[in-house]
Amino acid sequence: MRRPSNFAFSTYDSFINEVQDDASISWRKRKKHFFILSHSGKPIYSRYGDEHKLAGFSATLQAIISFVENGGDRVNLIRAGKHQVVFLVKGPIYLVCISCTEEPYMSLRGQLELLYNQMILILTRSVNRCFEKNAKFDMTPLLGGTDVVFSSLIHSFSWNPATFLHAYTCLPLAYAIRQSSGAILQDVADSGVLFAILMCKHKVISLVGAQKASLHPDDMLLLSNFVMSSESFRTSESFSPICLPRFNPMAFLYAYVHYLDGDTYLTLLTTSSDAFYHLKDCRIRVENVLLKSNVLGEVQRSMVDGGMRIEDLPDDRGSRSGAVSSHLGQPGHATYSSERFDEAFLGVGGPAGLWHFIYRSISLDQYVSSEFSSPINSRRQQKRLYRSYQKIYASMHEEGIGPHKTLFKRDDNYVLLCWVTPDFELYAVFDPLADKALAIKTCNRVCQWIKDVENEIFLLGASPFSWWTDPGNTPLPEFAEISL
Repeated sequence: MRRPSNFAFSTYDSFINEVQDDASISWRKRKKHFFILSHSGKPIYSRYGDEHKLAGFSATLQAIISFVENGGDRVNLIRAGKHQVVFLVKGPIYLVCISCTEEPYMSLRGQLELLYNQMILILTRSVNRCFEKNAKFDMTPLLGGTDVVFSSLIHSFSWNPATFLHAYTCLPLAYAIRQSSGAILQDVADSGVLFAILMCKHKVISLVGAQKASLHPDDMLLLSNFVMSSESFRTSESFSPICLPRFNPMAFLYAYVHYLDGDTYLTLLTTSSDAFYHLKDCRIRVENVLLKSNVLGEVQRSMVDGGMRIEDLPDDRGSRSGAVSSHLGQPGHATYSSERFDEAFLGVGGPAGLWHFIYRSISLDQYVSSEFSSPINSRRQQKRLYRSYQKIYASMHEEGIGPHKTLFKRDDNYVLLCWVTPDFELYAVFDPLADKALAIKTCNRVCQWIKDVENEIFLLGASPFSWWTDPGNTPLPEFAEISL
């Protein structure tokens, strides 16, 4: 049993980090910087460059924070031309983001919160006591080798909706398959495991908590990022102390992690530091059941098939049996000729069609998003769309104003239609020429479609904030049709 080591940066990345400092032109051209420093100005982490060569820059950031605090105030945001400088003070730890990406302040501050909590996952908040004893305390040795964990999290800020939705997503699976995995995890949880989590990459297959234990989606995000960015987790079973910041920021839990295949891993959490062999036995039991019930085979099939596709959206007359993807309740693969695909694609929402959507269930703290397809098929286009989702989400939830109920926004790139209710939130993207009435009609169809396949795209009966007493099929609330 051992604590995992982390991926090392590639030789090229290491070289770039060594030569870049605040005087470097290439460093200054970066669009988005993240810094972690102590209240004495000592650098702890920098996204770009060698943090030790950025000591002077870190001292400047610390001086700005101290100057404002000495005046009895707190600095949150500085705007300088196209740049935003966002500050987050967490006791003796200062976090700063400098960005010219036009992301909302709410989004950037939320990213700093996640970055801080990722550090707490590794160290716990008790690290504050070290600074109380020694203001010049050096955290670097405690965080040795974890730069890649922070870098992986920062990278997810540009593609993972969980980072701003504060919800998790599930791998699409047949209801019976998910129940099979949940049953064995529940058996393990009843034997003294606090949480049992089965995931495929960043998607949840099944999640079980002991008794009334609750797990926040942000903790799941940070834990999965920690696991996936650590090399030794993939090569051998590991037993590592970790902290779940939203569960208890002052205490360590112990995580047993084992990869069942290249993408699927089991995480068992306990409060006992000597539970390695018990958790190993639990893992063997779980793995045997998953193999016998072919859960792992179905997981791999789902990974290949992908998620919900907009071309599969049923029409008003369509029934579930003839319009969903093969892995969502249909045997075999749906086939489309080029002509049939164009007809289906253009027919969604009328001549100017639906391109993408994200649906978040409020009660489940889960979300589902459609697969990317033409015309949003490049990383650049997807990143731009993701930023638009961030902005519209921040607008809909703006403090002191939101949440709003509906929003229809048209720009040069696309139409964004948002619908927020007490039960769910829907964010849909259409062709920029989309007709408003047809877009609204399409959103209603999307909601009905999600209702039809909820058993396969959501983990029902398991809310991370309040474990429901009914472990069976608890359906989503009925939706009321949108109108503007």
